Amino acid sequence: MHTRIVGTEGIAEAVAVLRAGGLVAFPTETVYGLGADATNATACAEIFRVKGRPADNPLILHVSGAADLMALTEGPLPGTAVALTQRFWPGPLTVVVRSNGRIPALVRAGLDTVAVRAPNHPVAQALIRGLRRPVAAPSANRSGRPSPTRAADVLDDLAGRLAIIVDGGMSAAGLESSVVDCTTPQPVLLRPGAIGYERLRETIPTLAMSGSGTLARSPGMKYRHYAPEAPVVWIRSHDERFVRHALAARGPDVVLIAPDGPWAEAGEVKRIIGLGGTLEEAGRRFYAALREADREHPAAIVVVWDATGGMGLAISNRLTKASAEMVVP
Repeated sequence: MHTRIVGTEGIAEAVAVLRAGGLVAFPTETVYGLGADATNATACAEIFRVKGRPADNPLILHVSGAADLMALTEGPLPGTAVALTQRFWPGPLTVVVRSNGRIPALVRAGLDTVAVRAPNHPVAQALIRGLRRPVAAPSANRSGRPSPTRAADVLDDLAGRLAIIVDGGMSAAGLESSVVDCTTPQPVLLRPGAIGYERLRETIPTLAMSGSGTLARSPGMKYRHYAPEAPVVWIRSHDERFVRHALAARGPDVVLIAPDGPWAEAGEVKRIIGLGGTLEEAGRRFYAALREADREHPAAIVVVWDATGGMGLAISNRLTKASAEMVVP
């Protein structure tokens, strides 16, 4: 199969592919998604096959707004879901609610819940409204790889496995959505994402963080994720002396990924890729930096990161899943 990258002029063609049971890669404000008609079990099974995705990893549904969410929910919509969607939709927030069975069990990984979000991207919204059904869409990459934030990233991973990639430029947020389980008496943040934990708690003060015993109702809670080919070494410190010492122990055949700071000149390395000076910049650049570093074929990719507030928590979560080694003071 030949994979074509099209611009927004290809949206109508992309909708036709979805209606026919095919797959389309498309941009959202978080990362690029690999989409199928969420009500078509055969089409959604193809997502799992193309990505090499485990069957017990549920897919997130993309809808146009709150009315679509209510059509997927068993019983009244939980008050926590109402409050969160009123504040953050459309945007990088996924809510988990009880499923009414409209969505095939394969899409839900056999769970009695469904994970839903309304993306804040004109291309994604145009596809959803054109299809007139929810779009099931995990990230448009091979399972376990860094998520794609550009059309070219999708092509690198999935060329020949789908017909169309709609190019909408680089993703604005660069990290996946925050996922909140609204089915429990105390809502739980299952996956930190582009909306920080602190901001979510402004709306839901009782919001808890997921723990080791939390049921995996969301993507990103199992398996190794977000990892490039080269091993990732996470230096969990911003102390200049410690970073210099840790880098010196690695030798020169490494690529360093770091936010702006004194460690940007921390010693002899193969290459330095900056994450910028703000948490928002770091989130936007993070996956692209991992992919760029991998193209250097280094012995290791060393990431300097210790921020845990806002987007910092989401990046730390991705590093927990992607890193082969953590180095701490």
